[in-house]
Amino acid sequence: MTKNIRIERKSGTALLPYIPELARLRIEVFRDFPYLYDGTLEYEKKYLQTYIDHPESVIVLAFNDDRIVGAATAIPMKYETDELKKPFLDNGYNLDEVFYCSESVLNKAYRGLGLGVRFFEEREAHAEELGGFKHITFCCVERPIDHPRRPSNYMPLDKFWNKRGYVKHPELKTTYFWKDLDDEDETAKPMTFWLKHDHLSLLETLIAGIAKPYA
Repeated sequence: MTKNIRIERKSGTALLPYIPELARLRIEVFRDFPYLYDGTLEYEKKYLQTYIDHPESVIVLAFNDDRIVGAATAIPMKYETDELKKPFLDNGYNLDEVFYCSESVLNKAYRGLGLGVRFFEEREAHAEELGGFKHITFCCVERPIDHPRRPSNYMPLDKFWNKRGYVKHPELKTTYFWKDLDDEDETAKPMTFWLKHDHLSLLETLIAGIAKPYA
């Protein structure tokens, strides 16, 4: 299976031909725990327009032949929503130095093949090519341990993210609203950020004597 998979990075208007298929994949994957997202094509297309509008953004696409089987999005934090920017502004971060890895989605049949690692590598490479970033971040939803829809075999990705160099930052939190499957209304979802710090920026901070605990 893996020999037919190729990875491509697309930005700006080069994304246009892939938006409908990508929107459908996102809806399919985000229906699963922990997001349980009851999405629509109209919303997804509107959301993905952000990546078309900003050429500094990137979507990493995984193809099996000509079919999209996975994707990962990323964009400089300064272009993101106020809900995402606020925790960083409140904690003294310079938004120009923060690169945001928004989401990764992957068809179930293609998991366990190393594509999740490739998604991080490609987004981090894009951030490095743009230059000027000291922090790469993403956020994930916090669901209670006893959530009724939590599968018995569910495994959080914390160890995978730690292995990639990301550390959970409980002081960086935000809230998003969406409608869970079978719910009538949108409800608040707590989101916590994970960060990967540039080694040089961490050293500079330590020297300046203003370092924050990163673990």
